[in-house]
Amino acid sequence: MPRKPLKPHERRPMPPPDIKYNSVLVARFINKINYRGKKFLAEKLVYEAFDIVKQKTNDDPLKVFTTAVNNAKPLLEVKPRRVGGATYQVPVEVPNTRGETLAMRWIIEAARANREPKGFKRFSESLAEEIILASKKEGNAVKKKDDLHKMAEANRAFAHYRW
Repeated sequence: MPRKPLKPHERRPMPPPDIKYNSVLVARFINKINYRGKKFLAEKLVYEAFDIVKQKTNDDPLKVFTTAVNNAKPLLEVKPRRVGGATYQVPVEVPNTRGETLAMRWIIEAARANREPKGFKRFSESLAEEIILASKKEGNAVKKKDDLHKMAEANRAFAHYRW
């Protein structure tokens, strides 16, 4: 990991938009779910989850997904800074792309954790459920964001250590 921030031409480019919804956010979400190089399977899972979201909410799944990611996206996070002999948790603002990445990661983790034992519930169903909950500002992904914001608020006194 470089110590200096990358120049715009050195940053990793965004993936091309997905085929079905023509959205870069959905393409990034598919890449996050991708496991052992089986992108076709990841696409199938996401599209199945979106179909379930459409059935349950009678709304556009892309709109519901975008709302879910925005509701689970953190504005602040804490980073450890060593000052003297002590390590402080310093609150810092989260860039937009990192916030979206964290939100997507938390939604996927929550969906994997909420699967019933021995796989009675399919992952696409669990993922759809978590997306719907996050769009309503509920669920484990939003709870994780709230916990992170509480930690940042508790360590607000160390905000002047940002540099």
